[in-house]
Amino acid sequence: MAEHGAHITAASVVDDQPSIFEVVAQDSLMTAVRPALQHVVKVLAESNPAHYSFFWRWFDEIFTLLDLLLQQHYLSKTSASFSENFYGLKRIVMGDTQKLQRLASAGLPKKQLWKSIMFLVLLPYLKVKLEKLVSSLREEDEYSIHPPSSLWKQFYRAFLAAYPFVNMAWEGWFLVQQLRYILGKAQHHSPLLSLAGVRLGRLTVQDIQTLEHKAAKASVTPQPASSIGEKIKSALKKAVGGAALSLSTGLSVGVFFLQFLEWWYSSENQETIKSLTALPTPPPPVHLNYNSDSPLLPKMKTVCPLCRKNRVNDTVLATSGYVFCYRCVFNYVRSHQACPITGYPTEVQHLIKLYSSEN
Repeated sequence: MAEHGAHITAASVVDDQPSIFEVVAQDSLMTAVRPALQHVVKVLAESNPAHYSFFWRWFDEIFTLLDLLLQQHYLSKTSASFSENFYGLKRIVMGDTQKLQRLASAGLPKKQLWKSIMFLVLLPYLKVKLEKLVSSLREEDEYSIHPPSSLWKQFYRAFLAAYPFVNMAWEGWFLVQQLRYILGKAQHHSPLLSLAGVRLGRLTVQDIQTLEHKAAKASVTPQPASSIGEKIKSALKKAVGGAALSLSTGLSVGVFFLQFLEWWYSSENQETIKSLTALPTPPPPVHLNYNSDSPLLPKMKTVCPLCRKNRVNDTVLATSGYVFCYRCVFNYVRSHQACPITGYPTEVQHLIKLYSSEN
């Protein structure tokens, strides 16, 4: 009888384990938010380079900083990341059975909290930077920026050859873990959760009531601090909490907006989209009109505006239409992310090699 009761207790603990659909949905939430914000910043930078080009150049760092504030706030207040809390999930510390009863409002312990932040914020940032590095190296390899006998070129060619296999092994690791989770052989759908020492579980009724009570209590005006140090600490705490709350509210609204866009561009609404897009084509944008004697442009059309020499390996910038030497414009765009003549936001992907009839 006691064994049967123990079995029921163990089963009730496992019952809070979310389904594969819930965990995959919360994983894809932040993955969808990043490119959406990136697209918004890109549009702003293209419309007003003087004011918004800074945000485009440093988008990865700014997004990582905001993500750090957001995730730290949710992990310390709700024991879950933003996306996990959005889907009614929480992180439960593994190893100690007493901590399985820890309320979500208590937050994660410091060890599991900083491990979670590292895997939620730092690791995706490093992965994005690595992918950009690989893309840049492939561009250099395609146009042979370095001499064939260069030791550096041999190194990054070996790196480029090994990267797809390393990336495939990384993705395969996650796929195998998800399959084990679906079959009930693992408590984690992601190996990163196991490395952080936590597992995902659903919020209980007590968790929800405690979180609501904590939010209502926080809205009450606190007593004024007695010392200057306490005032500064309280002000900083309010500023960080307010920034995290504003960011989370904005992301929550953005999530619903993304879901609306997915519905809008679904197959059921294609006829509506076609009717809206069947409007007269607007005129092309007017580019900046430089005088022929401008010091930015050479008088001879065969001269590169950057090195002031006859162009070698002609390359045009798709964003402005000006032609340069490939080596000159590649190094400039990679360093400044802008057209040397017009200042329009530009990336290496906008470089187009020109071929003459002789070639």
